[in-house]
Amino acid sequence: MLKIRLQGTTKDIRWFKMILEKHSGIRVLQISDIFSNKGTNRYFRTYAEVERVERQE
Repeated sequence: MLKIRLQGTTKDIRWFKMILEKHSGIRVLQISDIFSNKGTNRYFRTYAEVERVERQE
């Protein structure tokens, strides 16, 4: 399991969240709410917990 910190604009975070959720090799366990960063009103952060999907051949 990996815990990933995503940082950027809310638009960029939502875009990347969609990519994570659609990827067949990744299982998204949890994505946190979007938090504001201190000192800026442009950039935000969120956290995602993901794990690799084992392929069965």
